[in-house]
Amino acid sequence: MSSTPPTDSFDNEWLGYSRGTPEFTRMLVAMFCAGVATFAPLYSPQAVLPSIAADLHRDVASVALIVSSSTLGLALFALPWTYVADRWGKNRAMAAAIIAATVLGLIIPWVPHFGMLLVLRFVQGAALAGLAGVAVAFITEETQPLHAGAATGLYVSGTTIGGLAGRLISGPVAQFSGNWRLAIMAVAVLATAAAISFLLLLPRARRFTPVPAKGAIRTTASRIGRHVRNPGMVSLFLLAFTLMGAFVTVYNYVGFKLELPPYALSEVAISMLFLAYLSGTFTSSIAGRLTARFGRLTTILVSMLVMIAGVVLTTTSPLVVVVLGLIMLTMGFFAAHSAASAWTGLLAGEGKAQGTAMYNLFYYAGSAFIGWVGGFFYIAGGWTLTGWFCVAVVAFGALIAGGVLRREKTARVGQIEGE
Repeated sequence: MSSTPPTDSFDNEWLGYSRGTPEFTRMLVAMFCAGVATFAPLYSPQAVLPSIAADLHRDVASVALIVSSSTLGLALFALPWTYVADRWGKNRAMAAAIIAATVLGLIIPWVPHFGMLLVLRFVQGAALAGLAGVAVAFITEETQPLHAGAATGLYVSGTTIGGLAGRLISGPVAQFSGNWRLAIMAVAVLATAAAISFLLLLPRARRFTPVPAKGAIRTTASRIGRHVRNPGMVSLFLLAFTLMGAFVTVYNYVGFKLELPPYALSEVAISMLFLAYLSGTFTSSIAGRLTARFGRLTTILVSMLVMIAGVVLTTTSPLVVVVLGLIMLTMGFFAAHSAASAWTGLLAGEGKAQGTAMYNLFYYAGSAFIGWVGGFFYIAGGWTLTGWFCVAVVAFGALIAGGVLRREKTARVGQIEGE
């Protein structure tokens, strides 16, 4: 970030960072670190929800609010951060966001009261929205279109590694220390290191043109209005809601199933299940190649079928089958999400920041709302009912993707990529 000048200006002759240049490599590493810094603290409580529920004497739906409160903050503040990004520049907006979120992450583990814990998690999520809501827009704006898919895929890979690291660290630390707060703190330290790396490595923006203060709100509102009137964009937003909602619901509550007989898994063993995220890292990184070969919509629909098959397997009894189901769910989810998020950024046109922010709004609203509602299905019918609830959510999302299919030929991104 030190290379970012006080005032960014649009470089009319520059076509974007391209593969093979030092700046492109720096951007990839920086965005990978951004994914880690965002998602390690965001989902680190997920692996220790049973411990938190027992320590704070809360039911499964209530304790899941620790995850949902932060994702709700992220969802609600994704759009306001685009105004900041249009005024300050995406570099500065992301820097401010990651600094605020990192400081909060070091404070949150030691908050004694459940209500205040939820409030600060919400604020942390609101800060992280400035990173998650702007990152893909920065990539698509500053990268040559031919390489935007690969860059976005690596950013999503960083989010998977971040989510995985947060869960793999918090579970074992909680079991061996007997303190879930210390476990969350350990993840906060990792996120701090990733945030510092991001700030040092991110190259300057060369295609940013600041929106004048007088017209910034009007410009932001106009761009949002265009996206809302675009059926293809709306379809992608609703697709994000269902994809993330079902995915988070599975990982929120499957641990409660596996801590009971006949499994009786320890916190370390349950946290090891999150190694399934590595399969998501692989599929998100190759999503660009899959979409280039088979098309975006085909990639998304097939990935969602893999998700459904995975969820169904988790409702069976053999542990090895449950683990296989989690792997399939994760592979399908990250392939679909990577393809859909890249599609959103390309289809958004000049309103990339608003388009990707609205995608993130629905994405994390799905995490917050469906992830919370899933707890009531667990209370009512255990994991089997919760799993079939997730299947219904993904199936509904597949119908939404069908709506995108009808508009694929008219999408401007199709013209760009020559499909």
